[in-house]
Amino acid sequence: MLEKIDLTKSLSKTEYKEKMLGYESKLGKLQRECKELGIPVMIAFEGYGASGKGVQIAQLIQALDPRGFEVYAVKNETEEERMHPFLWRFWTKMPAKGRIAIYDSSWYRKVLVDRFDKKMKKKEIEDAYHSICSFEEQLTADGMVIIKIFLAIGKKEQKKRFDKLLSSEETSWRVSKGDLKRNKEFEKYQKMNEEMLMRTDTEYAPWHIVEATDRKFATAKIYAIVIQTLEERIKEQKVKKETEERGQKEEFRVNESEKDKKLKESILAKADLSLSYTKEEYKKRLEKLQKKIEKLHSELYRRRIPVVLAFEGWDAGGKGGAIKRLTEKMDPRGYVVHPTASPNDIEKAHHYLWRFWTDMPKAGHITIFDRTWYGRVMVERIEGFCTKQEWQRAYKEINDMELDLTNSGAIVLKFWMQIDKDEQERRFKARQANPEKQWKITDEDWRNREKWSQYEEAVNEMLIRTSTPNAPWIVVEGNCKYYARIKVLETVVNAIETRLKEKKR
Repeated sequence: MLEKIDLTKSLSKTEYKEKMLGYESKLGKLQRECKELGIPVMIAFEGYGASGKGVQIAQLIQALDPRGFEVYAVKNETEEERMHPFLWRFWTKMPAKGRIAIYDSSWYRKVLVDRFDKKMKKKEIEDAYHSICSFEEQLTADGMVIIKIFLAIGKKEQKKRFDKLLSSEETSWRVSKGDLKRNKEFEKYQKMNEEMLMRTDTEYAPWHIVEATDRKFATAKIYAIVIQTLEERIKEQKVKKETEERGQKEEFRVNESEKDKKLKESILAKADLSLSYTKEEYKKRLEKLQKKIEKLHSELYRRRIPVVLAFEGWDAGGKGGAIKRLTEKMDPRGYVVHPTASPNDIEKAHHYLWRFWTDMPKAGHITIFDRTWYGRVMVERIEGFCTKQEWQRAYKEINDMELDLTNSGAIVLKFWMQIDKDEQERRFKARQANPEKQWKITDEDWRNREKWSQYEEAVNEMLIRTSTPNAPWIVVEGNCKYYARIKVLETVVNAIETRLKEKKR
């Protein structure tokens, strides 16, 4: 593919000036429209070393308001980044609605430079491709514009540019040993680039190949690509906005299949809520398990294994009590508990998973979420805070996120704290009667009880669609708080011990 591209394309100085005369003002106008419409934009520059990524980015931003964009130079991972899934550093560099992020090299470095340098095993390469495609699909489905630009030059032209850079002390630092090796083995590296282009050229995030031998031609073509893409997206957004204002939101329909019928089965109804421990049994088991957790926590840190624990459940279902007993003997420097509230304005300006990605633990640490990303398919679904299309696609998006976490070595466990409606009412009344616990109960808690059956249906579907071997759901029988706390502790201990045994093999 790449070897057949005509790299001799060029523009004269006069032709270049004529084209750029209208391009710059048009791009500035489009940036303002994106801001007004709340359209986020990611522009990723890839290509061969010395193909001019830095130069072209510098040319592109000349037309943009500097208050509305940010440029990221993506080089080797920092120590902090290496301790997270590889996409973490891009989730944390994601533009808010109405802003533009430009990447000098991008998430594709993983399947290009790292692969060429043999830092990647075959399975890791496949996992990376899956993660990249999922990442781009999730973001574009949520309204992100992703523009991917590949700058192509030939082997001889690249060598010529390297030699020029190396001839001056001021610029020689820009050429690494890796650059020279990739030039020497240009054909091998070109095949990796071709595979990347073919595997990730999608309808929602297509690649644009730019012939970059002549820099004036490349600049003009990049401007044309960005302008056309933004014009199309702005037009779509305006039509969508007008449609929504007329109250004609498109419904998302799914044909019922055997799998869909299965979703109507009740996982929650199978929970045996009579399970219990006496206070004496509870204390004995608790002490033993907390001692284990204390030791295992240190071992997790030593082995650099991250842990993600997600807690969901009915109001007053016992999440807080279980989390407290789980963490009582842990080293507070090695874990953090995130209570998830309604998203704030900054969080609303990003993809709904953004705020959770930014809080994921680094290697060796534990992060506990008191309420989670599953709000998308429960409260947001039922209360109408997102469209049916949005919560329907969230199941796959969530599964993909959790797969990224476990592929990077994390232990992921998800707990649903199950109680019945009568037990919930008893706990609500007990909280109201206790001045020290009245803050725990609100009018909204009582209102949510009226939608019990709707939530039950949503929870059952969630459990079936998102319980996977790598990130399972554990339904915790919670009418007896003692039993629930012990089951959570036992599950966490068993999962960590199993992982540590696997690591020794």
